[in-house]
Amino acid sequence: MESFETIKWISNEKSRYFKRAGVRGADITAFGPEEISYAREFHSTITGYTPTPLRKLDGLARILGVRAVYVKDESYRFGLNAFKVLGCSYAIAKYLSCRLGIGISDLPYDVLTGDAVKRKLGDVTFVTTTDGNHGRGVAWTARVLRQNAVVYMPKGSSMMRFDAIAAEGASVAIRCVNYDESVRLTAAEADEKGWVVVQDTAWEGYEDIPLWIMQGYGTMASEAMEQLNAYGDPTPTHVFIQAGVGSLAGMVHGFFRAHFPKNPPKIVVAEANRADCFYQSALAGDGMPHAVTGDLDTFMAGLACGEANTIAFGILRDYASAFVSCPDYVAARGMRILGNPLTGDTYVRSGESGAVTTGLLSFIMQDNSLSPLRDSLGLGSDSSVVLFSTEGDTDPERYRSVVWDGAFPTHGVMKQG
Repeated sequence: MESFETIKWISNEKSRYFKRAGVRGADITAFGPEEISYAREFHSTITGYTPTPLRKLDGLARILGVRAVYVKDESYRFGLNAFKVLGCSYAIAKYLSCRLGIGISDLPYDVLTGDAVKRKLGDVTFVTTTDGNHGRGVAWTARVLRQNAVVYMPKGSSMMRFDAIAAEGASVAIRCVNYDESVRLTAAEADEKGWVVVQDTAWEGYEDIPLWIMQGYGTMASEAMEQLNAYGDPTPTHVFIQAGVGSLAGMVHGFFRAHFPKNPPKIVVAEANRADCFYQSALAGDGMPHAVTGDLDTFMAGLACGEANTIAFGILRDYASAFVSCPDYVAARGMRILGNPLTGDTYVRSGESGAVTTGLLSFIMQDNSLSPLRDSLGLGSDSSVVLFSTEGDTDPERYRSVVWDGAFPTHGVMKQG
């Protein structure tokens, strides 16, 4: 049963994965301040852009025994309830800037959506595979650019997320295969039809657009840095970040490493235990990516990816402090914590893929069976922890089943001591 599955982890102190000669030092220059500033500048030209909130949850920090907990709330992003639009909008803009022969700094949103650009480009079809949030971002971007979007979803996808993508004007279909196989089918079809693949995972020969997507996510991290400074806490000690294919996690690692080269925060990667390709790769200890296959049956839909982004893999391999494989109840607990705030804390509406890091932090700090991980990470009363809630209630029925009705309970799991 789900409630008896355990949280599994491996740190860089325990894995041969981190000790192979020559594996350290993946290039992170693409996520340095200058490169990320281009994405932030582009996003700031989009109508309706405003930084999403960084919530400081003092009550939660107090009960968990850390100095500070910050949660970046992406449920406010462009009215789309998730961060993914940051990546696909920037990547599509970069792709079009290359086609036009114009630098991205000279293509603000009002120019890119104008009649002159449309006449020069003609019709372009962008295609992707998604569990929901990324596909909605691609569809939204294509719509505002007056272009076309085709979106495929893996089996088991939420019909509410399907409908949200279709409402943006995209052609949407659900395939009877898992996410990774759907990505392969999408790439093959795009090659036949001359479509442009906008996928947030990379493979050999397909790296430019995934890199631009990762850089687009950097706007979120850049905002968080400014907000931490405004709180008077500019140097977090720990960052927890979730991983599916690893695009977001790779960017976060690169961003914080680039900004704090001498004293970077410890960064913890949280994965769904049914799709934990980074954790499994760390266990293998050979410095190579190892895929997780099968149905990838987790309710953390945004993390149900069994194969790593090749760009992100090297960064996570070389710089992550720990990989944690999380059963579904971890995310559910995070949703309930954020949705039922302690006195003085702000409510955060967080979906399953957004809340897993909050749930994980609570388990690490309160479950005595995880005290070795807590000690390994040096988490305690001096710790300042940043979490990214990457989505709101993008599937409202599932959200209510967890927060209202107690789906995926933690009863009998916690071992407090």
